[in-house]
Amino acid sequence: MKQTALRVRELLRERRWTTKVLAEKTGMSESYLTHIKNGTRRWNEDALAKLALAFELEPTDIFSFSKKRTDEVSHQLQFVGQDINSTDVNLNIRVVPVVGQIPSQPSAYNNQVLQASTGYKDKFVPVFVEDGDKDNEAMFCLSIKDNSLAPKFVSGDYLIVCPGLWTRSGDIVAVEYGDEQNPTKEIVQINYMDDFVVLESVNHKKAPVALVRGKDSFRIIGKVTHRYQMMS
Repeated sequence: MKQTALRVRELLRERRWTTKVLAEKTGMSESYLTHIKNGTRRWNEDALAKLALAFELEPTDIFSFSKKRTDEVSHQLQFVGQDINSTDVNLNIRVVPVVGQIPSQPSAYNNQVLQASTGYKDKFVPVFVEDGDKDNEAMFCLSIKDNSLAPKFVSGDYLIVCPGLWTRSGDIVAVEYGDEQNPTKEIVQINYMDDFVVLESVNHKKAPVALVRGKDSFRIIGKVTHRYQMMS
């Protein structure tokens, strides 16, 4: 997916700084900052953190499509074959916390605690959401640390997980199952059968797990709704 652009040019103009001044404040080269300013090179988390410190802003305030900057976006979309006034779709952006592992009980507070304890304090991802999900404070963004789910998901991917959504066979979900004292938490593809719930690895490299309905301990934590590739 396309990486989120940063509004460095706008912030430089607001503060009347040159790229050279910003380079001195961040310790990054002028050429690299020029690329970020022009959107011709991908930024990484370290660069974002340095920019936020230099501008004295939260990292999410530097994203070019932060909530403040989408106020002027038209909320009315036209679909092929429909009158332009017949369909209103509200575009909403939610800032979702990044976590290093799947929370057992996602909530705004628990996600924040897990965010800090897994090394992602103050890291967020902006996500377009539908009206029904805009107030879902339990949403979280899982950072994929290795390639165990490749080629579906790879190291560096961010998966947006939304608890409370209805799921059906074929969906990718975060689940918790097994021993109640030491449960397994994974990202899997779920399939529903009459008497079983079958959990398949997303890359089909491991044997499926078949759980008996009403007998085996099992819980869906949330549905994976978005994937971001945050490349350095």
